[in-house]
This record gives sequence, structure tokens and C-alpha cells, in this order.
Amino acid sequence: MSETSIRLVDSETRTAPPLSSPGRALSAANLPEPAEEIKLWATEQGLRGATARDLFEGYCRRLEAHGFELMRAYVSTQTLHPQWTGYGYTWKREWQSVREQQFARGGPVSQEWLASPFYALIQRSQGGEKKVWLRRRLELGPDQRDFPALVDFYNAGATDYLCLGFRFGENADPSHGTGVLYSFTTDRPGGFHDAEIELLNSTLPELSLAMKAHAGYDIASGLLRTYLGYDAGARVHSGAVERGTVNSLHSVLWYADLRGFTRISDVTPGAQIVEMLNETFEMLTASLRTRGGHVLKFIGDAMLATISFEEVEERVACNRGLQAAVESLEKVESRNLRRQAEGLPFAEVDIALHVGEVLYGNVGAADRLDFTVIGPAVNEVVRMEKLCDMLDRHLLFSSRFAADAGRCDGRLESLGQFKLRGVGEPKEIFGLRVPHIATSVGPGLIAHDAGAP
Repeated sequence: MSETSIRLVDSETRTAPPLSSPGRALSAANLPEPAEEIKLWATEQGLRGATARDLFEGYCRRLEAHGFELMRAYVSTQTLHPQWTGYGYTWKREWQSVREQQFARGGPVSQEWLASPFYALIQRSQGGEKKVWLRRRLELGPDQRDFPALVDFYNAGATDYLCLGFRFGENADPSHGTGVLYSFTTDRPGGFHDAEIELLNSTLPELSLAMKAHAGYDIASGLLRTYLGYDAGARVHSGAVERGTVNSLHSVLWYADLRGFTRISDVTPGAQIVEMLNETFEMLTASLRTRGGHVLKFIGDAMLATISFEEVEERVACNRGLQAAVESLEKVESRNLRRQAEGLPFAEVDIALHVGEVLYGNVGAADRLDFTVIGPAVNEVVRMEKLCDMLDRHLLFSSRFAADAGRCDGRLESLGQFKLRGVGEPKEIFGLRVPHIATSVGPGLIAHDAGAP
């Protein structure tokens, strides 16, 4: 969570005028009024559910309105997310707004972070200090610039630096977001006034409580989206939690399974199997992600996804499902060649596409629910995929899919009628008109689809 090495993921600058022209300088005598105004504002914003970005931007603008000559301000908060360890928000005078960055999980810890004021405050907090902060009067000499970041700030014109930290939860419980760290920098000769530091000390607890509220919401939202899927997670987080509550969903059903996985897993170390599964699932999901697909669940070495007709018309959804399948198979084939050359385990993937009406919602026990899809169409698409090996194909389509897709402009051909286990009547199954589909999805298919919706 370095303050000086920032990868901006949202470079948009939102310019907003100051709340008001700076008034008289803060003093001990006139401090109560602005302090109460900011505390009330932070409490109201926290109750309203304001984001951390909006909270920090509003706070910095209020400091300016009360006479702070802020050169720069920064806040960083940790989160509980599989991809990100935390978020940072930077405010600068010339921006008059906040810019956000995310910190990726994994990878080595940088020396820059280990030599930062924030890391020093965290170490002190973990050592038992209840209130951690430090101040450096940068203009007073080299001994006040004892962190590399402070040298950079001084060289940019800063005269004073203040850093404060607040812990979330009794023992920095990750489910609360662990805590929040702030820094404030001024370039005013003489640095911050005593009353300004007192205003920060008296108002940051309320701001931090509002930040904690957003952190809890963000953590819950992120975890639900990650573990249930974007659509299902959003529905659960917005209140769809009652057992037995289901909705009818008309959509493309997209089912993928790794061929020969049991045989591979029997002779391959567990860590390599997990790495192969993660890599394969990411390739499959990436192809769906950009086409409106929602992964509902991973079932061992298989995955089930939908492309809903609620969002786009049937033919568009079907074409997107086809594009995702073809792109996935091309990626898997290319990666398998590399994995084979590297002596790593690899597996081919079979995909079946169907169209049907399913029930989508909460199913399970009173204290253990699953947000899932059920219905005959789900059973059919799973049974269809089992034909891939027998037909020496990696991609199959139901007659319902072929009809709704308009035969994908003639690219689908009937392979005949087949009996599906557990399904009453034989079903007509379709494949792509590519003779060598068993070993390759064929060159040029993605380019051929480029003009499709």
C-alpha cells in the first residue's frame, strides 16, 4: 500500500469546486464548530452508505474549506478479496478530487512498502499501541525525513507530514477490513497549525467509522460475487435470501467439462491439478466475462454458466455463447500444447450449449442455502456434454439452441438423434461444420464471428 508508487486504475479526474472559500484560520477558540460540522457530515454519509472514495474526497474538500493548505492527502484500507489486498485513494490540490488504486494480492513484498511510514505504523499497532500516528516537520532538517517517501515529498515542496492509523475490530479482524491509514501533507511554511492537527484528531474517528461501514459492505459484496457469481451474488446481497424463493430464467445454458480428468488426477500431484484447473477455468470464464455470461458454479472439473435472454435477444445471446465456446477451445488447445512441451498436466475441454427455462434462486436447508439453477434443461445440457467423447467432438448444441441461434448462419449441422440418460425422448444434437473439430476448433472461426452481436 505504498503512497508513492501508485498504479492508477481509474485515471478519470472528477473536478469539483471547493465547498466554500477558506475562512478564518482555525484556532482553539473557533475549532468546535467546524469539528461538529465534519463529524455530523461523516455520520450522515456513513448512514447513507457513501463509498470510501466519496467520503475521503468530501473530507478533504471540507478541510480546505476550513483553511487547510493541503498539498496532498492519502488513505489506504485493507480488504478481504481473492484478487485485492486493499485500496488506496489519493487527493491532490491540483486535482480537487480523489483517484483510486487497487493493490493486487500475491507477489513479493516491496522494499518501498517495508520502508514506508504506513508500514511503521502497522508494526506499532501490532505491537499493542492503541492510537498510532507520526508527524514529521520536513522543512526542519534531514532527521525529519527518515523515510524515503518523505524525501520525495520534501523534494516536491512539502513542509509537514502527518500520518494516522485506526484499527477495525478487536484484533484487526479481516472481515472488518483490518483498519485504515491516513496521511496529510502541506507545503505551507511552518507546516500544519496546532488547531488543524486537533481538527484531524477529533474528526477522523467518525470518518473512519463511515469508512468501516463501506469496507464491510464492499467485502460482503466482493465475496458474494466471487463465490456465488456476479449476478447471483448481487441478488443475494440485495435481499434474495429466503429459502424456496426462485425466479424463472430463460437463457443459454453453457456447460463445460474436462475430458479424462479422473485419469489425469490419479497420476498427477494435487498442487499441479489445482493449478491446471485454475488456469483452465480462468480461460473459460474470461471468454464468457466479456459476453454477458454468468458462471453459476464450478462442479469439480466442470462449470455451468448462463447468458440470460433478459439482457439481450435470443439470437444475440446464442451467438455470444458460441463465440465464447469457440474462443475458449482455441485458448485451451493453444495452452495444452505449451503445457505438454513443459511436461505439465493438461486436459481437453468439452462444451455443450442448450437453451431452456430454469428456476433460479435459493434451494437447500434452512441454514445452508445454494443460489442455483434447477430444471430439466440443466439435466439435458449435462447429459449432452457426455456425448462429446463418443462423437469425437469438443462442442455440441441442442436443437433448441440451433433454432434460437438461427443455425448460426449455417455453421451448425445436425449430427442425428441421440438418447440422453434420464431424458425421455431422443434429442437432435448439432455440431459445427468443421471436419477436424475433434482435434481443433479450426482456424478463422473467431474472425468469422467478429461481426456477430
